[in-house]
Amino acid sequence: MYRTLNPEKIVSTTATLKNRIDERFPGAGLGKVCAELLKVAEESKDRVKEISEPNYTLRLISAGILGLGMMLLVAIGSMIEFKSGSDNLFGVLEGIDAAFSILVLMGATAIFLWGLEGRWRRQKALEDLHALRSIIHVIDMHQLTKDPSAKSFVSISGGHEGDTPASPVRSLTPHQLTRYLDYCSEMLSLSAKVAALYAQGSGDAVVVDTASQLGQVTTNMAGKIWQKIELVHRLDQLARPKPAPGPAPKPAIAPPPEPPKTS
Repeated sequence: MYRTLNPEKIVSTTATLKNRIDERFPGAGLGKVCAELLKVAEESKDRVKEISEPNYTLRLISAGILGLGMMLLVAIGSMIEFKSGSDNLFGVLEGIDAAFSILVLMGATAIFLWGLEGRWRRQKALEDLHALRSIIHVIDMHQLTKDPSAKSFVSISGGHEGDTPASPVRSLTPHQLTRYLDYCSEMLSLSAKVAALYAQGSGDAVVVDTASQLGQVTTNMAGKIWQKIELVHRLDQLARPKPAPGPAPKPAIAPPPEPPKTS
């Protein structure tokens, strides 16, 4: 039950993430990227199913070509007359040579058609993984300008001194920036899960290797994002006003010693 990825769960999780982004950052470009990721996740559910199922059209064509070759072999064999004497020897040898040529051609055709279905599946999966790779880099571009430096927060610097006309607009508070970066990290993780669906459904070595590479790319990007999140928390703690020191506590006065009791 928990040994394979469920495409329905990936789609529902991506849809929930899109709603969270739209609610916190309405109209943001990150929400539009997440909507595109949701569309890819929904399409991948059907594409992976299509890739994992047999292609009966190709198999029918392969069977028809092999059947035609068998019919040619039978026809050639029926035309060969095995008689004693040198007059018929060359005709027999020519028939055997033609049959052998057809047999070799049939074997090469069978090998080609056997691998044709696998190559078709691989091409379909690689096309989808290429589109997914582009979305991953678009997500990375959205977090690129979210610089958690001390001059990036309104609550820390009170402005954006030192910016140039080409500097990106930074108007997010530390909490908003943390949520934004966290959404980017979640989108990268979901992108890797969509790629893993193709590796799970195809089983092709090239597709599995490509999906693994995308998973490693998203892991590296998410690592950079979490470094930014940790820096945001650290700078936010430093920017918080420290409580004013209260009055020093008065020293406790020891009670006077009790007089000695007389018997």
